[in-house]
Formats: sequence, structure tokens, C-alpha cells
Amino acid sequence: MQLLAAADVAARAEIDSRTDGVSPQIPGLVYCAVNRAGNTIFSHASGKTSLDGNSPMTMDTIFWLASCTKLVTSIACMQLVERGTLELDNSAQLESLAPELRNVQVLERTADGKFHLVPKQRSITLRMLLNHTSGFGYAFEDLKLRDWSRPVGLDDFSGNVSDVLHRPLINQPGTKFQYGVGLDWAGVIVERASGLSLEDYFQLFIYQPLGIKDISFFPTTEMKLSLAAMHQRAKDGTLSVRDHLYRYPLLPPNPGGEEDRFCMGGAGCFGKPLEFCRIVAALLNDGTSPHTGAEIVTSETVEEMFTDQIPTMPRYCNEYTPSGKPELANPCPLIPCSEDLTEGWGLSFSLSHTESPTGRAAGSGSWEGLANLFWFADRTNGIGGIIASQILPYGDLEVINCSESVEKIIYNGLSNKEDGGCH
Repeated sequence: MQLLAAADVAARAEIDSRTDGVSPQIPGLVYCAVNRAGNTIFSHASGKTSLDGNSPMTMDTIFWLASCTKLVTSIACMQLVERGTLELDNSAQLESLAPELRNVQVLERTADGKFHLVPKQRSITLRMLLNHTSGFGYAFEDLKLRDWSRPVGLDDFSGNVSDVLHRPLINQPGTKFQYGVGLDWAGVIVERASGLSLEDYFQLFIYQPLGIKDISFFPTTEMKLSLAAMHQRAKDGTLSVRDHLYRYPLLPPNPGGEEDRFCMGGAGCFGKPLEFCRIVAALLNDGTSPHTGAEIVTSETVEEMFTDQIPTMPRYCNEYTPSGKPELANPCPLIPCSEDLTEGWGLSFSLSHTESPTGRAAGSGSWEGLANLFWFADRTNGIGGIIASQILPYGDLEVINCSESVEKIIYNGLSNKEDGGCH
């Protein structure tokens, strides 16, 4: 499977048109797409790493991957499930590893605006943490949690354990899909079950087997030198450089405190989008790296990860996700939206129910990162990829429109599509 030359030119032009000029729509972008064989069928870096600088965006630029991290944490969990160390539906096991989850309570708000904490009615499982039905939420999305946390507030991206983990549930476990810090807790479970930090676990059992060198919770000095700047888009559409949202891992550690650094399994990784595509390629190839031949998970595990975990509670992509903190996230629908307006959820990522307007097959997995990064894995057609920017708030229409346009060009421009079928 290759991309026709005309499509390659058109995709590059589509991206460049948004990063060119004195006042670009997007400061800089990286886009890469791979096939099941691990071949890069399209890659392009465009624009600059910072609106205020002159450093060009390259395929070696380091991005905060944000919630793209969730996929890696889910793979780690499923590796431990395969080994018999963890079970998806054993709540007693989960509570023995994380006693904090045994007594966590559910936040309720009455009609008069008062808050109450009530006992949870059932125990939390690892599956719930991975499919976002555990009851945990994010303060940047959920208004009830945001308001309850004030005047102190909850910073979902401080990298502080107290901020990220120590919060009440906002729904009874198992009753509703609610995007939240479940994958951060899942990362803690991996650490306690394996006896390794999440950083060490990822490096040993995921990154090294896949030949990945530059994805980490704690960027090296060299990685920091290649870090893309974080940008903020104002309501009028103008862009400016801002302080990095996730500063904690970019700062020097406290003396003697390196071993205590929190690995945020829901949103903590930094890395190169092209290397992230090695993870996507392994999923396209039934869990085995087409680059190194290493099996990171079995084909049966990949099937489970791509099985809809919430068939009775579909997510409607014409219902806008609320925003508790507009500077971090726009209220926006799911993208790209399927014809039946619903999306399912696998083990850590969204699942399409029908073919998307861009060409993705039904059953494709996808998710995103807060700073407007979007990845997808279409196992039916054997293609996946990621578009990466560093712009807040999430739901940036310029990046979304670019992503959809380029993806459509790629699907329409593939040769030998029949060779990419699921096997």
C-alpha cells in the first residue's frame, strides 16, 4: 500500500496552506501515516515550533502527547492481564492494589447547589478504569467537579498526585461513560502490580521492543531542546505563545526526589509523533511490531481492545462535551462523526460504528490529546496515523479541519487498497 504521488503533493499543500504566511492559522504541524507493514506512507512537518521563533517544525520535534498516553497505559495493563498478573473484572484485586479506591465516594449536587459525598454502590474494576465508566472525571470538563473543588480548584495537569488522583467520583461506577482520570489510576495499578515505575515499565516492555527511543514521561535534556512551544488561541482566533500547560516533568527534579516523580498514565508522555506511529502500526499488525517483530500484545488482546465496551451507553457525537475551563477545552462534538451519530469505546479509545466521511472503516479506533493531537488506527484498511499540534484550547477547528482534509486525501489517494485488508 502506497500513497499516490498526486495525493502526497495535495496532502502537503493542505498542511502548508495552514502554516504559511505572516499570520498562520496553525504555527506548526506534524502529520504521519503508516500501514500495517510499518511503512510510513505519508509524513510531513510544516511551519515552526513556535510562533515567536524561527526553528522549523521537523519530524524530530518533541510534542506533549497528552491523552495519547492513555493508549500506552492500556497496552501495559493488557500485557499484565495476559500474564495473569491483573484481571479486568476483579474488583477485589484492584482494591488490594489500590486501597484508596475502596472508600472513594461519589459527589452529588442538590438542586440548591449544595454538595454531598455518598458511598459508591459497587466496586471499581480495571475494565471500568480503561473504558471510563469508573465514575472518575476531569475538572476541566465536569462542571460539578470543578465547582466542588473551588476555591482551591483541581489542576488536572499539575502532575501532582493530590490533584490528579485524590478526587471523588462524579458518577456511580458502571453507570455512565465519563471521560476522566481512570487511566491515571490504571497507571498506578501497573506500577504496583509490576513493582516498576510506569516510565521503566513502558521503556522495558513497550518502547524498547518497538524500537522507540524518544517517548518518555520525563524528557531528556536533548528532548527538551527539541520541544515545540505551547500556544493559546483567543476567542477571536488569534494565536500567542503561552507557558507550557504540563510543566512539572520539564522542570529539574528536586534533589533526591527523582524516584518519587509521578508518571501520569492518562496524559503524561512527551515524544515524537513518528515514533508514536510505531505503536499504531503494532495494533494494525495484530499486536506485533512490523519493525522489530516483537509481540507487545496478542492478536486476541488487540481484538478485546477494539471491542465496544459500552454498547448500552453509546456516545453521541452531535452532543457537545461541556467545558469547565474554556482556556483548556472548547465544548465540541466527537470527530469525525459517523452517519449514525454514535461512537463506542474500546479499552482506552473511541470506536467508530460506521465508516467515517474521511474513509475510516467501521470499528476504527481513535483518540486525541488536549493540545490538539489526533491519532487513529483503521485495522480493516490497515492504515493509521497521527496529526500533532501544540495549541490550546482543545477542539481547535483549524487543526480538526486540517486533520479531516488530509485524512480524506490520504484515503482517496491510496494504491492497492485491497492489500491492506484485515487478516
